[in-house]
Amino acid sequence: MKNQNKRILFVEDNEKIIYANIRKFTRAGYETAAAPTLAEARLSVSEKTPDAIVLDIMMPDGSGLKFMQELRENGHSNIPVLLLTGLGAKEDIVRGLTAGGDDYLTKPYDFEELLARVEALLRRTGRVPEIVTKGRLSLDLAANAAILDQTNLLLAQKEFALLFIFVQNEDRCISAEYLYEKVWRAPMAGDTHALKSAISRLRDKIKGSGWKIEWSRGEGYSFVGE
Repeated sequence: MKNQNKRILFVEDNEKIIYANIRKFTRAGYETAAAPTLAEARLSVSEKTPDAIVLDIMMPDGSGLKFMQELRENGHSNIPVLLLTGLGAKEDIVRGLTAGGDDYLTKPYDFEELLARVEALLRRTGRVPEIVTKGRLSLDLAANAAILDQTNLLLAQKEFALLFIFVQNEDRCISAEYLYEKVWRAPMAGDTHALKSAISRLRDKIKGSGWKIEWSRGEGYSFVGE
C-alpha cells in the first residue's frame, strides 16, 4: 500500500477515539502507534520517529502543547503535529497554532477531514519535490512562484499559499475556515472578505491554465480541471 512506510502517532487518552483512528488509518495503509499518556508518547518518539503526530492538548499527565514544544526543542522540529482537541474557542486555536501546531481540528470531527489534513501535512514536510506540476501550471516551492507556460503569474504570498493547498487537494472540497486558518494562521471568525478577495485574484491569474476554483455553498472551494 502506498502509505505503508508512513507512521502516525496518536497521542490521546480516549480509548474509543484511539481505536477508531488506528483502525481507519490502518485501513488507509498507514503504520500507526498510540500513546494514552505523554510519558508513553515520549517513549514512542524515542523508539521510532513518527512521520506525523495527532495530539490531544488535555492529557492526563500534562499539556499536549508543552509536549509539542519539547519536541521542537529536542531535534524533532520537522515532525508535523495536528492538534485534535475539544478546545474550540478562538483563543485556544490561536494558542495551539502559535505554540507550533501545524494544524488544528476540534472534536467532534469528521474522519475523512482528519485523514485529509494529516495527508496534507505529510505532503508538506519534505515529501514533495521543489517543483510541483499540474498540467501547464508549475509551482516552484523554493521561490514561491507559479509558472504558466513559462510565464510567472506573480502571485502574492497568500495567493501562492492558497494555490499550493489547492494543488495538493485536487478535486477535494476544502472549507473556507480551513483555508483561512492555514494561510492567515488564525481563525477566520466569520470574516470572509480577505479570503474571497485572494481567491478572486487567484482565479483571474490562473485563467487559461486548464484549472479553475469552484465554490459550493455550505461546503467550500474545489480545485478542478476545466
